[in-house]
Amino acid sequence: MTPEEFLSNYDPDITCSTAMDRYEYFRQFYDINRDDYALLTERLQAKSFKKGDTIVAPGQIQRELYFINEGVQISHFEGRSNMQVMAFTYPPYLCAVPGSFALQQPSKYSVTCLTHTKADSVTYEQLQEVFDKSPAIERLFRKMTEALLAGVIDRHRELHSMTIEERYRAFCRRSPHLLQSVPHKHIASYLGIDATNFSKLYNRVKI
Repeated sequence: MTPEEFLSNYDPDITCSTAMDRYEYFRQFYDINRDDYALLTERLQAKSFKKGDTIVAPGQIQRELYFINEGVQISHFEGRSNMQVMAFTYPPYLCAVPGSFALQQPSKYSVTCLTHTKADSVTYEQLQEVFDKSPAIERLFRKMTEALLAGVIDRHRELHSMTIEERYRAFCRRSPHLLQSVPHKHIASYLGIDATNFSKLYNRVKI
C-alpha cells in the first residue's frame, strides 16, 4: 500500500493513539523494524493543546516536532486583507513548519489548533540523536520529506491548472472529513476560492 492509499483509507473517527497505528503509518514510507522504531518512541513526550492554542508563531523557532494523535491544526499567515491558509494537519500526520524545524530558523507563519489536540513530541536535538543511531529512521524521515515535497509541488500545480470546481473535488477526495470539522472560510482560503463561490460549490457539488 502506498502512502496515498493509506491516507485515503484513513478514518477520522479513529485517533492515532496506539504504537501500532503510527508504526504502520511509518512503514508506508520505509520499512523500519521495531528496534529502530523504539529508538524514536522512547523519546516521545505527550502534549495537549486547547482549541485556539498557537503551536508555532511567526518569528519563533520550532524546537519540537509533533506527531498528531487527535485534532486538526492549521498553518496560516496574515495576508493583505485576511488570513491565508497553507495547510491542515490531523492524525496520522506530523505537524511542523518544515523550514523552521529542519533548519532551526524563525518561522514565517503560524500553526494553530482548530480543535482540541493531542500529540507526541520529540525535540530537534533528540531527533538528531536518533538519526545518528539509526540510519533507517534517518531514511524514513528523508522518504517522508520527499513525499511532502511532492505534495507541495502537486498542490502548486492544482492551484495554477485546475478550475475551482476541480480543486474542490480533489480536496473532497483527499480530506472529506474536514468539511465537517473546519470552518469553510479556511478551506476556501486553502483552495484559493472566494468564500461565496465555495458556498455555491458546497451546495451544488455532491461528493
